[in-house]
Amino acid sequence: MPCDGSPPLLLLLLFLSVFGASHACLQDPASAYRFTGAVCRLTYPAAVVLNEKTTKVIEAAFQHARYPDVRGEKSLLFIGKVIYGLENLEIHNLSIGRSEFELRPGEGIGMKISNVSAVFRGTIQYGYGGWLIPAGILVHCCCALTAYMSVNQQHPSLVNVTHSIDFEIESQIDLGINPKLYCGGGKVAADTSDCYLNFHKLHLQLQGDKEPNWLKKLVTNFITFTVRVAIKGQICKEINKVANILADFIQDTAEHFLTDGNISVDIGVTASPAITANYIESYHKGLTKYNNTSAVISDSVFHPSQLTENRMLYFWLSDQVFNPMLAAAHQDGRFQLNISGAELTELFKTSLSTAMPEFIRKCLLESGSPELRVWSSSVPHLNTSTIGTTVWVMASGQLHCGSPDTPTLFFETDVAMEVTVSYADKKLFLHGNPTETIVVKAELPLQNQPLLDQTQVEFIREAVEKIGIPKVLSALEIEITRLLDKQGVNLFDIFNPVVLPRDGFVVIEMDFGFPHHLLVEFLRKTLQ
Repeated sequence: MPCDGSPPLLLLLLFLSVFGASHACLQDPASAYRFTGAVCRLTYPAAVVLNEKTTKVIEAAFQHARYPDVRGEKSLLFIGKVIYGLENLEIHNLSIGRSEFELRPGEGIGMKISNVSAVFRGTIQYGYGGWLIPAGILVHCCCALTAYMSVNQQHPSLVNVTHSIDFEIESQIDLGINPKLYCGGGKVAADTSDCYLNFHKLHLQLQGDKEPNWLKKLVTNFITFTVRVAIKGQICKEINKVANILADFIQDTAEHFLTDGNISVDIGVTASPAITANYIESYHKGLTKYNNTSAVISDSVFHPSQLTENRMLYFWLSDQVFNPMLAAAHQDGRFQLNISGAELTELFKTSLSTAMPEFIRKCLLESGSPELRVWSSSVPHLNTSTIGTTVWVMASGQLHCGSPDTPTLFFETDVAMEVTVSYADKKLFLHGNPTETIVVKAELPLQNQPLLDQTQVEFIREAVEKIGIPKVLSALEIEITRLLDKQGVNLFDIFNPVVLPRDGFVVIEMDFGFPHHLLVEFLRKTLQ
């Protein structure tokens, strides 16, 4: 299925290589699925969008190729040995026509870039002399030998002539690349060795002389051939170089994006990418790393049939990715929240069916600096089904009423709630529906009678459910959005993202606009 635009390879790698390195890949996809925690499916419409936006990358490959100086010699009839050198070869007036690409099932990506027009400029140094005359001509010229030698003594330039002159080469080129995606070093890599250039025009003109004489024509014909070989080899070499630079850039970007403090995620590939006529799909580990320990996934439920082809981009994420992330965040002390002063007083203005205990009322109204401290006291656990994602956690809290050391109230609760996630206007939203809230423990450490009565316990249960959970979810929304913004997600144009809960995993599907900032940043670093 061909499509007009500009070559998509490098920006396909941007999405497919956006995950870090691992150590090995399995050859059998079905076996690799068991160890796969995350999957990325990029469909053909997404490739079209990327294809339309990658002209700058190809231009960079042409413009920033470092064409080496070319030196050599050749023997020409009637002239002799010609020694030549081409120096300071640069490209100017580059324009790219159109390209076609297709996804080749089980193979790779086929690309053809047509009508690349460019002017190459540089300097030629050449000299010729040491006449080579055929034997037949030599017989007829013996009588002139003495005269020739005499002239040669008077005009030595006929034997050893050197020139240095600027030149231009007008060219029109078709470029073809057939990259193969594979699992290399634990990441998605591309082999761009199948690269070719067809020259429809390659005409050399010496500066100030549009109609060179026969001698210059004879010299420049083989110099043009030499330039053709040099350009062809260097352009393909540069495309491979740019692909490698981009891979390193994406690797660094991905590692930064998937790392925060002591928590990181290894999403190195578990198998080579799958390519069909409609999508490219890559398979990743999704292993959380924390303090030199790593999670393990060995019984993933992934199967390609769980994803469709209606949207541009799909992410498949296992519960076995999320649970270790929650555990690492808990161990790192990420699930803590302190609320104090007027904000705390305002929260408790929420209407509840149970009367507020007197000690809480006094704390809020009479103490100078009331503060509520809450945190996760057990590792959160989630389970996803077609109904939604259910999260279980034990949360603890302390209410301080002027004393920073000893709390007025201490409580522990077991909470279960159904959580749904959405993303709109570059913000993440969490929607929670508590299904169970149990007060496991509640006491007043400063009182002679530390235990609370049933009415007081019910107030705490209701406050946790109707005040605490919404507040915690709101704080998590802000913090996760801040973290996503810090990593640059807000720079992407994401359209109509949907999170679909399934049995043991979630599917995130979306359309997107080209992340132009990544290309700009990549080109900026490439040009340095």
